[in-house]
Amino acid sequence: QELPAVAVGRRLKSDSVDVVRAADDLGVAQAVAHLASLGHRDIAFVDGGRGTIASDRRRGYRQAMRGHGLAERIRIIPGDHTEEAGMRAAPGLLTSPATAVVASNDRCAVGLLDRLARLGVTVPGSMSVVGYDDSMLARLGHVALTTVSQDAPGQAEAAITLLAERLD
Repeated sequence: QELPAVAVGRRLKSDSVDVVRAADDLGVAQAVAHLASLGHRDIAFVDGGRGTIASDRRRGYRQAMRGHGLAERIRIIPGDHTEEAGMRAAPGLLTSPATAVVASNDRCAVGLLDRLARLGVTVPGSMSVVGYDDSMLARLGHVALTTVSQDAPGQAEAAITLLAERLD
């Protein structure tokens, strides 16, 4: 007999595996909406590279920018899920107008914050930065990053509930 399975944080297509994951596209859309509500119109996105999660987050950014009437201002900067990607992205943000940035994850956002500080750019004074994941990095006092939460406890609870239902 096959044991019940639940995947957390990954997209799988299988009738035998339940999947619990964040709605990454909606999370990024919330970040864009937050920045737009603050008056930002030039909102860039530091991409997460290849993979399903990165693709979902990139799609959420594009849809949100279009939804806020900012389609002509869509700006996706190549990156990945590392601090180095954020550091590489920072100088490019200064060469063309960007008053706000959504980073594909908190690690990327922390690298971006570090490089912006070294370049003399104040955050949130001159530029606003939003991360994604709500990681421990974002909560550090010297980082104090605005970030989108994936509600890890809620995902864990949902996974346990699904697993219990499958066992029943």
